Amino acid sequence: MTEDWQQGGFGIYIHWPFCEAKCPYCDFNSHVSRSIDQSAWKKAYLQELRRYASLTQGRTVTSVFFGGGTPSLMNPDTVADVIAEIRRLWPVANDLEITLEANPGSVEAGRFMAYRDGGVSRISMGIQALNDTDLKRLGRIHTVTEGLAAFDIARNTFERVSFDLIYARQNQGLKDWEAELKQALTLSIDHLSLYQLTIEDGTAFGDRYAIGKLRGLPDEDLGADMFDLTQDVCAAAGMPAYEVSNHAADGAQSRHNLIYWRYGDYLGIGPGAHGRLTLSGQRHATICYSNPKRWLDEVEKAQPEQSREVLTKDDEATEFLLMGLRLREGVDLERFNTLAQKPLDQVTLHHLTDIGMISVNKTRLIVTDQGFRVLNSVISALLNG
Repeated sequence: MTEDWQQGGFGIYIHWPFCEAKCPYCDFNSHVSRSIDQSAWKKAYLQELRRYASLTQGRTVTSVFFGGGTPSLMNPDTVADVIAEIRRLWPVANDLEITLEANPGSVEAGRFMAYRDGGVSRISMGIQALNDTDLKRLGRIHTVTEGLAAFDIARNTFERVSFDLIYARQNQGLKDWEAELKQALTLSIDHLSLYQLTIEDGTAFGDRYAIGKLRGLPDEDLGADMFDLTQDVCAAAGMPAYEVSNHAADGAQSRHNLIYWRYGDYLGIGPGAHGRLTLSGQRHATICYSNPKRWLDEVEKAQPEQSREVLTKDDEATEFLLMGLRLREGVDLERFNTLAQKPLDQVTLHHLTDIGMISVNKTRLIVTDQGFRVLNSVISALLNG
């Protein structure tokens, strides 16, 4: 019998928790450390892969993602051995996608060739801005020149390269962002992740914002204009949005992220990593210990998960909607009905359709361009209808 996760696929996420410096906007689980025992980390990753393989025998892996932190600080032989172990433990798709995140400051041609030879097929590069003033504000340790040089190395080494940019930055105008975005689109890329700067609690930016010292941020109207401009410019360049913040040429979508958004199963391995794992017909939410040393110690006991919670059908339906409606393709209504064990409220569906926020046909619910501007409100209305 087909289980729900199979409609989204099965992937593996490996979290490398170390960075050379902590960016002031970042709320990911990343740490700066002077000394890293790479052999201990390789051993731990391999142990975890074997533990999870015993629970998921026979599943086909469609993607692997090395995230962080800064995975381009990992020794290439660690990456290669992790990939080789995955191939040994599970069947893999013929078009298996293996992505590694990289920061320009840690890019070297020889290192990238070693990643490629070890099995990495796609690079996701954190460029973040194309002017030096903003890079410095964002706490990045590379310059524009270094970033573009690193990108050249990546695209000359790998067939698939994506890079990230952050917009709605301090003192950034609409014309500034348009020029920067068009420059990015000239760089022979097939995937862009374009994120509006958000101020998160617990970050350096969050602390500054709380005391009124993070000035020059765009107001809500300018932020909305920047979002609209992003959609128009990227679509005109043949890279329309397939998800709220992600744009790609046809066939170049991130297969790993599609597992999340299509609500498949994925293993979360490494400090602070989250996972979704269906066992005996029940989907579990897993969270690993976030402290790197604690995680390493717990791996030795085969207990690195801080929690493993069985999700209720309501939980699953909610997550399915939260993730799936970020996609331009929308969600399958019958799949939602099966998870929720009830349909969405018809009055709410009709209302959101009438005001142009969603479109509904017999099989799918899709958020419109207008609805994407207020996506959180649309999802909230659907869940509470």
